[in-house]
Amino acid sequence: MAQNPDVPPLELLKRVADGTCDDPFAALGPHWSGSGRTVTAFDPGAARLAAVIGTDEFPLDPVKGAPGVFRGPVPGDAPYGLRGRSARGQSWDAEDPYRFGPVLGEMDEHLLGEGTHQRLWQVLGAHVMTHEGVWGTHFAVWAPNARRVSVVGEFNQWDGRRHVMRRRGATGVWELFVPGRGEGTVYKYEIIGAHGAPLPLKSDPVGFGSQHPPENASVVRDISGYGWSDEGWMQARAERNARTAPISVYEVHLGSWTRKADNRRISYVEAATELVDYVRDMGFTHIEFLPLSEFPFDGSWGYQPVGLFAPTIRHGPPHEFRDLVNAAHKAGIGILLDWVPGHFPSDPHGLGQFDGTALYEHADPREGFHQDWNTLIYNYGRREVMNYLTANALYWLEEYHADGLRVDAVASMLYRDYSRREGEWVPNKDGGRENYEAIAMLQAMNTQTYGACPGIMTVAEESTSYPKVSRPIWDGGLGFGFKWNMGWMNDTLEYIKKDPIHRKHHHHQMTFGLHYAFSENFILPISHDEVVHGKGSMLTRMPGDDWERFANLRAYYGFMWGHPGKKLLFMGQEFAQTHEWNFETSLDWDMAARPSHAGVRALVRDLNHLYRDTPALHAKDAEPDGFQWIEANDAARSVFAWIRRGAPGDPEVVVAVNFTPVTQDAYRLGFPSAGRWREALNSDAEIYGGGGRGNMGAVTAGDTPSHGQPASASVVLPPLGAVFWIKETD
Repeated sequence: MAQNPDVPPLELLKRVADGTCDDPFAALGPHWSGSGRTVTAFDPGAARLAAVIGTDEFPLDPVKGAPGVFRGPVPGDAPYGLRGRSARGQSWDAEDPYRFGPVLGEMDEHLLGEGTHQRLWQVLGAHVMTHEGVWGTHFAVWAPNARRVSVVGEFNQWDGRRHVMRRRGATGVWELFVPGRGEGTVYKYEIIGAHGAPLPLKSDPVGFGSQHPPENASVVRDISGYGWSDEGWMQARAERNARTAPISVYEVHLGSWTRKADNRRISYVEAATELVDYVRDMGFTHIEFLPLSEFPFDGSWGYQPVGLFAPTIRHGPPHEFRDLVNAAHKAGIGILLDWVPGHFPSDPHGLGQFDGTALYEHADPREGFHQDWNTLIYNYGRREVMNYLTANALYWLEEYHADGLRVDAVASMLYRDYSRREGEWVPNKDGGRENYEAIAMLQAMNTQTYGACPGIMTVAEESTSYPKVSRPIWDGGLGFGFKWNMGWMNDTLEYIKKDPIHRKHHHHQMTFGLHYAFSENFILPISHDEVVHGKGSMLTRMPGDDWERFANLRAYYGFMWGHPGKKLLFMGQEFAQTHEWNFETSLDWDMAARPSHAGVRALVRDLNHLYRDTPALHAKDAEPDGFQWIEANDAARSVFAWIRRGAPGDPEVVVAVNFTPVTQDAYRLGFPSAGRWREALNSDAEIYGGGGRGNMGAVTAGDTPSHGQPASASVVLPPLGAVFWIKETD
């Protein structure tokens, strides 16, 4: 209870009534003087107001000159409630939020002030709790330059005078316990900014829920007490996420994977069955979701989030998202989430000018405004902002059991001159272009997440040749587990779209990636970015007639799955959807059932299972001794062939791909040893929609050397086909 020897003066109470009081606990609640306890309360809807203890009422007198303020003596020190009556005789009971002490403790205050509270979400945001014996919600928000902060909602008629928050010293945090409010309460923060002007109502930067767009208020969500049943997965996932593991990722935009009647989005609960079953059948090891933290604009696909701590309500509340993760884990499937710490939109209810100043963003637009996306850039050098972002990364891993984060647009964070002309950017302290502060934030994020959540992975979408992205921080790296191989993607897609007659002139585009394939822990991504903005689909970028397009795509997938590096496909690519991806509608599942499309899907399923079941194809994805060229220079026939190796004793795999529409009969191909080599997969098989040209299930390599190998065999390389052979052992 507040212990103040002075009853608040009239001038302070007038400020309560007109909404300019920034220290409500100095004015409202219980105060003591020589004559005992005086209670002061504010309720602008009341004609009369009384304090209530048990069945006893103690009328409070209206304060002249301060409309809505009531004050009067209340004997003893027992907790009291308030009873109001309107001029029409209506009555209501309420608890007085200003009779409660603070919730945040000294250690929280210390860590908040330092910007080192790793679990920031446990103290900021809206938390349903019992405080001093009363049930309600504790609200806390960081707004250090605000003159006044109030929590507002339907529960107080959106009146910022009613629930003014308590400032917590030098931390910049404001807090208030609001009794009687819990799950489902809609709220925002009303902030009087640094210059004395009211700001647009702000949603909670650490809110756990939001309204359905286009409404954008925060919603109280009690995220405690979920009954996880994925212990087996959590204990074993370190092996599933290791650089030696088979990792094949199915990238999903949940809003358009499938739609229900009337174009309704799938729910988290429905996806827990339908999506998880499909991914398990297809043999993918992980699902990667495009951003699921709350975002206002559907057309951003989630990449312009406002609500980093709130799973989007588009598919259901937070516990139902946990149902989806839990189901995936029980099916042996990992969950990766796209995470967007590179920028945020300037929507009025968001982080921009949050307390009337450039709080989360840089004040200088040369540092704080993203020209490409019309968004704002975080001020990574501010300790509280770094804390906000690193804690958010940890939040998704701890609270939702996510198995990893794929960090969006890392290149835009690493360089101060990213997509800027001369004079439009501010050099670092050494005069260079590297963004030291962003680098430090990424390193801190990786240190904290790997330290707190063993077995997770972080993945960088980094499109430049920045060194050591997936190398340890102690070795000068950024500390990511994996990096998307954007160079491989660009080169190979440029090659495959060319007419086969011209491919011999671009042969190096398919081999160049091996010059740097082991410099990072790479994932080979064919992501959503490759099937939007007029690029068409994977199928339509293939040359030739219908048969050739499908054959080209099958051969390309064969090349990809045989190539070193983990795998990623965006949804719809696994069945060769013809249309470019449209985020507003479902994938064309009717098309997926047609024979040619079903053949591609069967191929991807079998590639996934072959990749998972064959250590030579995955155990040394990031090790140079797991790969050896057999034929890298046959440009005239557009043939590529290589060996994949695992640990000693693992059967070797030979992969050969023919990127011409001409069958290469009796092609003399080197093998690393003599003996029988089983044809484990042929992309020209009839079950995939091919012509069935192959090697009758196996070839036998003799001791005739070829291609620098001690053995060789005469093989059939089908047109626009990829073939995998595995050494049979006795």
